[in-house]
Amino acid sequence: MKITFRWYGQGDPVTLQKIRQIPVVSGVVSAVYDVPAGAVWSEKSIERLSRDCAENGLEFEVVESVPVHEDIKLGLPSAKLYIDNYKENIRRLSRVGVKCICYNFMPVFDWLRSELRAELNDGSNALAYRHADVLKMNPLTSELSLPGWDASYSKEGLRELLQKYEAVDEDRLWQNLENFLTEIIPVAKECGVNMAIHPDDPPWGIFGLPRIITDNANIKRFLKLVDSPENGITLCTGSLGASRQNNLTEIVKTAKGRIHFVHLRNIRLSGERDFAETAHPSACGDIDMYAVLKALSDGGFDGYIRPDHGRMIWGETGRFGYGLYDRALGACYIAGLIEAITKK
Repeated sequence: MKITFRWYGQGDPVTLQKIRQIPVVSGVVSAVYDVPAGAVWSEKSIERLSRDCAENGLEFEVVESVPVHEDIKLGLPSAKLYIDNYKENIRRLSRVGVKCICYNFMPVFDWLRSELRAELNDGSNALAYRHADVLKMNPLTSELSLPGWDASYSKEGLRELLQKYEAVDEDRLWQNLENFLTEIIPVAKECGVNMAIHPDDPPWGIFGLPRIITDNANIKRFLKLVDSPENGITLCTGSLGASRQNNLTEIVKTAKGRIHFVHLRNIRLSGERDFAETAHPSACGDIDMYAVLKALSDGGFDGYIRPDHGRMIWGETGRFGYGLYDRALGACYIAGLIEAITKK
């Protein structure tokens, strides 16, 4: 298992020089962030990203994410152009040694939280989700700024996009996902790249939009859409663990051999659809991190892991969920669990 660390490029206050000082981290998870979804990434940008990592003694083998254009999720005629562009991105990334690409198929919105700096009992700040607060939100008028939120679109553009999704139910979204996979997985296979879909976060529908990568049954269905080793998942403990109905160790067994990337984070459940993110150790939340890693080890997983969203601690400021200190603590905790499991 390789422990990696998310890096948002040259503008990230968590620099490569800092990441390389985390003793258990061998590589960086990053992407090209200055092009719109659906565009082809320039070879120059990809090569610079790979070179920056190498110059700091870090591998660049995982990309998160190559965004899937909304027209692909909607199944529009223009999807062909964007799928062709996606194939080209897979080819270009493989040439610099990328072996795993994480992506998601969530309509319009990426991960969603109702609070970005909820105060925990220890005085730290973390991301939180309270369903009643989300139900009060209007994506057309909210002042929140979140990945995939209306900051990515004009009000008119977002309204038009949401109207288009009125014709897309779960079955239609499944079909559009299958069409996408049928096209890209053969290219991934040719290039030696594993595709790892990220589960929906949170794992239920929001604002009337369908979400389908939500539980064990749907992961089984997903893996059968294109039954190829390159068609796999990103196991995100925080996303799937937000639903009390999800048994993470069972999901690990279901996806054995098809888990290519793991996001490890802990959450504390406070209601049926309420949770706050916590420090990584099992005792801090409701996710048994040892059990998840043990199940992964027992299943022969030898892929990439990264400590996911961290708290803001010790006065740190920066990108919510992606500070240095708590994620570094998480990386070392994860490494300790792995050592104990493998030596035992």
